[in-house]
Amino acid sequence: MAKQHTARPVPRGIMAVRAEAPSNAEVKALIDGLQQTFAAFRAEHTKQLEEIKAGKSGADQEAKLAQINAALDKLQRESEDAHTKIAAAQMGAPGVALRDKEYSASFDAHMRKGDVQASLNKGTAEEGGYLTPVEWDRTITDKLRDESPMRELAQVQPTSKAGWTKLFNMGGTGSGWVGETDQRPETATPVLAALGFGHGEIYANPAATQQILDDSEINIEAWLASEVQAEFAEQEGLAFISGDGVKKPAGILTYVTGGANAAKHPFGAIKVTNSGAAADISSDAALDLIYALPKKYRQNARFLTNNLTIAKLRKLKDGQGNYLWQPSAQAGQPATFHGYGLAEDENMPDVAANAVPILFGDFKRGYLIIDRMGVRVLRDPYTKKPYVLFYTTKRVGGGVQNPECLRAMKVSA
Repeated sequence: MAKQHTARPVPRGIMAVRAEAPSNAEVKALIDGLQQTFAAFRAEHTKQLEEIKAGKSGADQEAKLAQINAALDKLQRESEDAHTKIAAAQMGAPGVALRDKEYSASFDAHMRKGDVQASLNKGTAEEGGYLTPVEWDRTITDKLRDESPMRELAQVQPTSKAGWTKLFNMGGTGSGWVGETDQRPETATPVLAALGFGHGEIYANPAATQQILDDSEINIEAWLASEVQAEFAEQEGLAFISGDGVKKPAGILTYVTGGANAAKHPFGAIKVTNSGAAADISSDAALDLIYALPKKYRQNARFLTNNLTIAKLRKLKDGQGNYLWQPSAQAGQPATFHGYGLAEDENMPDVAANAVPILFGDFKRGYLIIDRMGVRVLRDPYTKKPYVLFYTTKRVGGGVQNPECLRAMKVSA
């Protein structure tokens, strides 16, 4: 059953959306803060281990570690946000021409006043309402990318069709050796298998007063994007990880061995590595996970897990006592584990018996997100007077396009 959100009793107000790029000094301060906080983490963790060896509980150090972990999470997010703001400021630079000025102006007038000009007809959606201008669509999609780890990691394919089908070569092509004058007999042809990626529809229903819409200083495009991004990102994010594929994307975890879609892909399921510890993760198992992935996919590989699992990974060391987790060395770069980038997604499971809390691989080649082009908006000034509602929908699909590019860690029972 589709996840439903309860209606908000009072519509949110319009907020200004502006990307203030941080200065170089601010970025440097963030990175320095990360390094210093991680140094404090190492010191407290060492004290905790010493107390445990001495037969003490180590509870005081555990509490301190929890506080430092929270500080590390905050600084890491701020570092990544700094990169996002820099990119957003560059993307929002002046001088970008509108693809269709007439339609964009008509759509803006419709959003503000409800006007329906003749030029607006070119954007009429079959299901009712109007399609947002290309630039508005791009703004919403860019904001979703900032919110969704999977949109950043995976391949995103825009399409104008209701679905997407990909063909896979299953082999079977014959070949052989011949001399210069030998006959070339006909060889077997390759076997092709098709895999379809369907769409689901997500929606949001932001609201504003007519008085606010009459204010020409309000950037309606930015407002709509900021209003729907939270709703869309929440729905998408969960579906990309664990969606069942029914009227929504098929989540990446459902393709893991034993999952609901494990037998769906022509290449098989995402293979599993055992965590090496009961209801926990070992450093050796993490190394096994890395080398379980074929070499050709490791170059662009990343880890994907949630923040509670990251807290566990921060405590793991190699045989020489070096911590395997390392903070960002520069703004916009992820923290690393075993030298590979570490992405955080709160929709990933926690570490627990039989859970799959960590994925590793080349997500660009492994998971495909299908974006049906066109965000549809239906203006409704009647349902909740004096508010004007904007029923906004977007069609999105997704699924694993190559399970060989990915590996999963399953926690031992």
